[in-house]
Amino acid sequence: MSVGIWTFSFDGKEIGEVRDAASEVEELGFDTLWFGEYRGREAFTQAGLLLAATSRLTVATGIARFGHREPIAAAAAERTLAEAYPGRFILGLGGHLPGAKPLDAMRGYLDGMDAAELSTPDFPRRRLLAALGPKMLSLAAERADGAHPYFVPVEHTALARKIMGPSAFLAVEQAVALGSDREIARKHVSMYLELAAHHRANLRRFGHTEVDYGSDRLVDALVAVGEDAISERVQAHLDAGADHVCLQVLTEDDRIPLAEWRLLSGVGGNVRKRDVTG
Repeated sequence: MSVGIWTFSFDGKEIGEVRDAASEVEELGFDTLWFGEYRGREAFTQAGLLLAATSRLTVATGIARFGHREPIAAAAAERTLAEAYPGRFILGLGGHLPGAKPLDAMRGYLDGMDAAELSTPDFPRRRLLAALGPKMLSLAAERADGAHPYFVPVEHTALARKIMGPSAFLAVEQAVALGSDREIARKHVSMYLELAAHHRANLRRFGHTEVDYGSDRLVDALVAVGEDAISERVQAHLDAGADHVCLQVLTEDDRIPLAEWRLLSGVGGNVRKRDVTG
């Protein structure tokens, strides 16, 4: 499959419920489970718990916030999970530091991780950067294995592929809402537009200005509403250059959306993967 699940819904849930949910994601056939780091469990610890609860599923942080830990701690945790679960852990890395330019902060953090003197084995590992703008996308291709863009239209996927080149891994988050009611999608979009200046700046690159905020045009560009639209959007991202699309189900509450994940389990079987030969 080229399709995974992205979720914030593990925050505040008992670990048994979280483990069971991860196991079901694996059984449903999704290839990767992504989770955000906000006010819940520490990202690397939770990744280890999810990996231990599954046998084939790839687990990815979307993203681990670099401001929450020193570079040497992140490097040690990354190596530990890469050794314990070969090929099954992806470190999505991002965040902000007060007073620091994002590009400089990320570059310095990567320098610290790469310079960490560790005695643990250095197993093959995958590292993606939360990247929106051209400079951060270039850094993702230069210093990591690729990028994990969040809250982006399909046009951004095409731009990211052009900037990063054909070999960098591109894993795109896509918000989705089942049913035909756009209201939950509109609330999601409005929240990010209100709170995140970097997302507003990114959308301006594609012609979405304040005049467009709250419009059906912008909501539909950022959230796929309805099962047919979801399949079409996944395919559109793959056709634009994505290697992987992770679906974030929007709900009216904070429950783990198992019922919706079950309904989406067939999406991956209906898409064509990116052609990397041309």
